[in-house]
Amino acid sequence: MARSYLSFDPREHAERLVPLIEDLRVAGPLDSRAYQRLINRHPRPDGGPYSKREILGAVRAFADERGWNDRRELVARLRTKPVRTISGVAPVTVLTKPFPCPGRCVFCPSDVRQPKSYLSREPGAQRAAQHRFDPYRQTLARLLALDGNGHPVDKVELLVLGGTWSSYPLPYQIWFVTRCFDAMNDFAALRTAALEAARTALDPRGREGLAELDFAAMPEIDGAVVEPDTAGYNHVVGEFLRRTHDGALLADDETATWERLEETQRANESAAARCVGLVLETRPDHVDPAEVLRLRRLGATKVQLGVQSLDDAVLRANRRGHDVAASRRAVSWLRRAGFKLHLHWMPNLHGSSPERDVEDFARLFDDPALRPDELKIYPCSLIESAELMQVYRAGQWRPYTHDELLGVLVDCLPQVPAWCRVTRVIRDIPGDDILVGNQQTNFREVVERRLDELGRRSRDIRAREVRARSVAPESLRLEVLFYESSIGRELFLQMVDAEQRLAGFARLTLPTPVPARGDETLPAGLDEIRGSALLREVHVYGGVVALGGRRDGAAQHAGLGRRLVAAAAEHAFAAGAPDLAVISAVGTRAYYRRLGFVDGSLYQHLALGNLAAARRAILGREAITVDSIPRTV
Repeated sequence: MARSYLSFDPREHAERLVPLIEDLRVAGPLDSRAYQRLINRHPRPDGGPYSKREILGAVRAFADERGWNDRRELVARLRTKPVRTISGVAPVTVLTKPFPCPGRCVFCPSDVRQPKSYLSREPGAQRAAQHRFDPYRQTLARLLALDGNGHPVDKVELLVLGGTWSSYPLPYQIWFVTRCFDAMNDFAALRTAALEAARTALDPRGREGLAELDFAAMPEIDGAVVEPDTAGYNHVVGEFLRRTHDGALLADDETATWERLEETQRANESAAARCVGLVLETRPDHVDPAEVLRLRRLGATKVQLGVQSLDDAVLRANRRGHDVAASRRAVSWLRRAGFKLHLHWMPNLHGSSPERDVEDFARLFDDPALRPDELKIYPCSLIESAELMQVYRAGQWRPYTHDELLGVLVDCLPQVPAWCRVTRVIRDIPGDDILVGNQQTNFREVVERRLDELGRRSRDIRAREVRARSVAPESLRLEVLFYESSIGRELFLQMVDAEQRLAGFARLTLPTPVPARGDETLPAGLDEIRGSALLREVHVYGGVVALGGRRDGAAQHAGLGRRLVAAAAEHAFAAGAPDLAVISAVGTRAYYRRLGFVDGSLYQHLALGNLAAARRAILGREAITVDSIPRTV
């Protein structure tokens, strides 16, 4: 964790660490046993081995003065859990504080020590509780931890989780995002500051009242016996917050203005840790045109939306509080505003069945009003604090058997199209919290093995990413996949090799205007994108390469992003769009300016009146032209 990382000063151990690193440099690649033997030859003063994090700290501390020009190779070899940044960005997850939730879903855990639906023993929830749900400390601690484990953190995807984001008061939302950006902006200075200064920045006592915001001692709720309106989650959490905040649900300092947020966002455009994606999660029934505008002003580029089921009868049985029509409207509004769409779907809900679930899953991609860009599959689990306990004890619901759940997922995963990414198949809930049902967190691997046995496979994005494998940019070709949505035509432009390994992609939306009535799906306040083609995402894979850096065989910084943007501009021009608008993240604004985009209020725009000029701006004089990129449709 961040505290142990900050408490270690490599210069106090220079006599032992420098010889250890010199041995690592000449040893070349090592398997785990050889590595262990090497570090055992250079023990700590107490006789134990130095951790990889401590060795990495020494590499950074001594590289310049010792002339270690292989520093990057050393860091890459020592990097802990390299999969964390293998998709091209450094993910930083933070949680909002526990807060009354508008939902009454029977399957949802009610752990009053966490925001609704989260559990205290989930890894991310534990980190959030340690920092009293303070956004600045959560963000800074995660950045320091990733950096300490050898991961570049200059390109950050910030995921804000916890309950229903849209139900938190707007001043809290603005403050929470502002403080996350503050932490990213302060990261570089604190990383090199004196250890005591960095530790102070993470101390919960640093903000008045924060130390009292400790939910750990609160009693657990038994969903089988508690009446929600008298002693349930909302009542218990609300009373705790009021006691802590002098009768209010928010502390006096949990507020910020739009101007303050915009100021820290501008600073982040050139910060050492830049936010290249901001993800917020909410419910379909809390999305309307005004909310879409707020999400964009906060800087969000992706929205996680819990649709859970596409069967109205199942939604009613689980007291979800909205119908399928609400999900379809929310997705259409968000897509029209250019957001990337990450939906949550839950098999094994009360009132469903394996056969019904397989039919339900097909609707995700058969229905043009849905068709998500990303998907989480969360089979329903029985948690003691959920009201589903009552249904289970009455014999009205049971978890699927291993074979039933396996059968559902084996039938579902191959249905996912090549333009969608399945990010999770099982939620990372500790097994001890699940009373009955599946407790295997690696169930995706089980499903994929079964698919191999059947001669079938998943073709989603995650199954095809180049990940850590080398890729030769000249071997890639551009393929364009077309599909329809409720607001127009979607183009998925992908850079793939001969084996269909995916090195990068872009998502382009070509909205269809509504004749004579104007664009009814365009949220109010977003007139600047009326008529625009929408570049909703550009993503290049391969492990994170530092800004300005380059690595042989790495997809990042090989010009693939420019090639994808140029291809998107060409298709937008062919469709008659006057300009290409990109829903850029705060940390990617400078990149798009270099490609010829100009700033609007909430988007950046590339004029397409002169396509040749637009190509030159995007590709630069030394880059290949769009016409020379092979393509198939």
